[in-house]
Amino acid sequence: MDYFIQQLLNGLTLGSIYGLIAIGYTMVYGIIGMINFAHGDVFMLGGFAALITYLVLISLFAGLPVAVMLLVMLIVAMLMTSLWNWVIERVAYRPLRGSFRLAPLITAIGMSIVLSNFIQVAQGPRNKPIPTLVGDVYNFGGVSLSLKQIIIFIMTVVLLAAFWYLVNKTALGRAQRATEQDRKMAALLGINVDRTISVTFIMGAALAAVAGTMYLMYYGVANFSDGFVPGVKAFTAAVLGGIGSLPGAVLGGLMIGFIESFWSGNFPIAYKDVATYGILAYVLIFKPTGILGRPEVEKV
Repeated sequence: MDYFIQQLLNGLTLGSIYGLIAIGYTMVYGIIGMINFAHGDVFMLGGFAALITYLVLISLFAGLPVAVMLLVMLIVAMLMTSLWNWVIERVAYRPLRGSFRLAPLITAIGMSIVLSNFIQVAQGPRNKPIPTLVGDVYNFGGVSLSLKQIIIFIMTVVLLAAFWYLVNKTALGRAQRATEQDRKMAALLGINVDRTISVTFIMGAALAAVAGTMYLMYYGVANFSDGFVPGVKAFTAAVLGGIGSLPGAVLGGLMIGFIESFWSGNFPIAYKDVATYGILAYVLIFKPTGILGRPEVEKV
């Protein structure tokens, strides 16, 4: 029983990180119907921004409390990734918004390659480790729960609740939902569609930065290639949970985290990705919209 609970906690931690990244995918897709395949690399960029901020802080303020350090790392990472995603949307995606559907997809893949290679050249190809920021571990019999796991759980729940409220209860959320339903009609009703889409990209980037900082805190290492696999897993989580649904994105992330955790603990770890994508295929065969997704209504 202790082993089961331990794997459950490990899966919850990993799934929370995937869920935070997946929210960014699902928000962008929900509002403009486009998969931003550079989002995983924005997540990686957030981790590197947090790492560089940490190195600057310890060189200037050696005795700074860890809580303050983490807060500053989060803020800087969110600002950096938001700026990057805003530039990406303005330069690479907006000019192609009215073109055929394959063009933005190719551009998104190109931006992913650009970001990955930029970080590789700027920071080098090797792993960049940092000391353990939060090392407290609480033992409950045979189950271990670390403070950094608790931080990740709390961050995921708070951010999911905040973004759900923002999308469903605020003027910005109404503008986003109107833009999602019909961009032309939203513009005719006075909504600044371009600004709404830019803000959505910024919000997705901020979530990716939080996930990148949590990933750095949890694993203690950053690498230029970190954006690919978590990005693909988060996209899979968004599709599995129902792309376009914020709770569905987190649910999909948690499901993938649990699958990987329990599979790695009981079966050969090399096949954990096969299990993840196998479950995805099974769900999509019987429910193509995902677990919490809604079927698209064709506009006539």
